Amino acid sequence: MQNALVSLYGYSWMKRRFGGVFKEEYIKAQLREKFTAGQWVEYQNEQLQKMLFHAALTVPYYKEAFAKAGFDSSTVKKITVETLHKLPLLLKDDLRKYGETTLLSSVREKDGSFFSSSGSTGTPTKIMYSHAMHQRWFGIYEFRVRNWAGVSSFVPRGMIGGRRILPDADAKPPFYRYNCFEKQVYFSAYHINPQTAENYAKGMLKYGVEYMTGYAASNFFLARFFKELNIKAPQLKCVITSSEKLTQDMRDMFKEVYGCKTYDGWGSVEACGLITECEHGSLHISPDAGILEILNDDMQPVQPEQEGAVYCTGLLNYDQPLIRYKIGDRMVVSDKKCTCGRDMPLIQEIAGRIEDVIIGLDGREMVRFHSIFYGLNGIKKSQVVQEAIDTIIVKIVTDGHFNKADIEVITQRIQSQLGNVNVFVGEVDNIALTANGKFKAVVSKLKRNSLQ
Repeated sequence: MQNALVSLYGYSWMKRRFGGVFKEEYIKAQLREKFTAGQWVEYQNEQLQKMLFHAALTVPYYKEAFAKAGFDSSTVKKITVETLHKLPLLLKDDLRKYGETTLLSSVREKDGSFFSSSGSTGTPTKIMYSHAMHQRWFGIYEFRVRNWAGVSSFVPRGMIGGRRILPDADAKPPFYRYNCFEKQVYFSAYHINPQTAENYAKGMLKYGVEYMTGYAASNFFLARFFKELNIKAPQLKCVITSSEKLTQDMRDMFKEVYGCKTYDGWGSVEACGLITECEHGSLHISPDAGILEILNDDMQPVQPEQEGAVYCTGLLNYDQPLIRYKIGDRMVVSDKKCTCGRDMPLIQEIAGRIEDVIIGLDGREMVRFHSIFYGLNGIKKSQVVQEAIDTIIVKIVTDGHFNKADIEVITQRIQSQLGNVNVFVGEVDNIALTANGKFKAVVSKLKRNSLQ
């Protein structure tokens, strides 16, 4: 029955993403891949000016922000990629505060609905997607992510992501559900341990999974258990990772266990930028998804091989434009050309967020705990700390709208992921950065061999 319900949801999800203008947008993305650098600049300027004019006319937040910066609807549409820096920034707190009100256009496409970001450092942001915008995004995504890796959304795949398909930490197998319309096996990210690994392999073999997608770390934990426990795993066409920094150790593990290449990439629920790895191993920016500025602390473009913060200007979402949005990720830029021949800018490294591994009482391993904060709108920033194998401390910075009921929700959600551990939730004024100035959403004071 659960598989049937998952499949029904999958059917509606498939129609939403792959119906309407998807096929047309997919073909356009394919044709644009032949653009020269000059054609890309011309294309981005045209799309940027169209978006800015629309925002100045129909989005209250930008009408006011542009006016303060000295622009109106007639002057802002003269902004180019080179002069984009003259416009104000959009910070995550602003998106959280105004995303459902003044950041929305008064002239919107049909069938819009909100999707939540991961909220890995605090309250999730809510992003408006119309069906047409979803299809524009997936037209680019399907070609640049799936097709570049030699697969598609229409062949059997496995996914390890953030959706909770099993409510309790001590749930019984199977630890996966099947979406027949998309030939997708959705595996739980919250139950991967030595005792369950064989059931995951059974699901992959049962449904003929040809490639794996989703969280880099969770896929790595599963593959490592396959290796350590001598569990037979299928040989795959590829692994396509997301959400966490992909390391060389992960690539090597997937190659050893699944016999395939791994493709890295970067995107977000905000859908205002996309980076994908080509067959030659280079990380290409998709200029038609969004404009990426990589800036240092002085708000100047970083030099090649230097790391900076990412600011995105989306080119696809007219209902909720994101202009110079500080998304919270960091990247190292490159000035090299790829031997694949595509004249699309390169990123040397997606620095990403580095999170520690939390170890459960039964040996399960996980890094992402953003789902424990869904619906708790008073949290500005948070950090999950594992003090001991049975003790979790949650530090939160709030806006004052936080109460005892919220603490009980966080405690219940963590215990539903890790079992009967002690959870202590406390408000703090600030959460310290690491020695190199980065924020860690998950910190563990244990090592993997602590259980041995």
